[in-house]
Amino acid sequence: MTDLPRHVDIRDVSMRDGLQIEEPIPLSAKLELLAAIAATGVREMEATAFVSPSKVPALADAAELAAELHHFPGIEFSALVASPNGAKRVIAAGMRSIEFVVSAADGHSRANVGRSSAEAAMQIPEIVAIAHDSDVTVEVIVATAWDCPFDGATDPQRVLDIISTATDASADRLAIADTIGTATPRRVSDLIAGVRPLIGDTPLGAHFHNTRGAGLASAWAAVAAGVTRLDASVGGLGGCPFAPGASGNIAMEDLVYLLRDSDIHVDVDLEATVAAARVAQTAVGHGLPSSLLRAGDRILG
Repeated sequence: MTDLPRHVDIRDVSMRDGLQIEEPIPLSAKLELLAAIAATGVREMEATAFVSPSKVPALADAAELAAELHHFPGIEFSALVASPNGAKRVIAAGMRSIEFVVSAADGHSRANVGRSSAEAAMQIPEIVAIAHDSDVTVEVIVATAWDCPFDGATDPQRVLDIISTATDASADRLAIADTIGTATPRRVSDLIAGVRPLIGDTPLGAHFHNTRGAGLASAWAAVAAGVTRLDASVGGLGGCPFAPGASGNIAMEDLVYLLRDSDIHVDVDLEATVAAARVAQTAVGHGLPSSLLRAGDRILG
């Protein structure tokens, strides 16, 4: 365990991971939600995904949304892709940051992108090359890093192999993701300890779901292990459409509450984040699992 960092960067993933399992909402509603999230002060946002509209209809308007992002200067927007063609679409849309997700489990990888984990990992060098040729950055995210809904527990070596491939290909950033919300602090610490020797100075992030109530504890374990980049969504919106039983991301307001009250600085305003969660709740038309939406902040009420 390292000393706790003084600052943690939070990337909001509401617009992509958060909305991907929802019924499609109009672009106007997405832009209202985006504006509310931007008002929190967050500096990084996962805006959308350039994937098959038939598989993820909620994100079929990726290019149209990308065309509006210039109205929000000061935020680094990224887009998820599942193939080299997706990477080319991101670049054509004028975005400057790509996320390529590789599942460490074959069952989830085939459900998600129609190929094995190894076959997906083989595309990392090509996607990095496409991006770097256009001065675009690439983050490789390892999904189902702890467990798969089809294959069960993920062998940590499968995660390390993908991380090694991404590092060898000069990926700009890396992240490990608990796609179905089964991670616990001990398992988080153990996996990060295995990843660290492989990555040198490449930044490492983490992405957790709160399906079994351990999302915040897992995020804390990641921070205690030296991770300073975490994903979250307002209201705890989201889940994976290709992972049965997966539910929402850790709520950004709950994460901000935890970190702020632990003397760890974040560039996100808590009150504005709760307000953005209410906008998200209205946009999707149902309640969200955020604890602060229900109980309020102990200081702000």
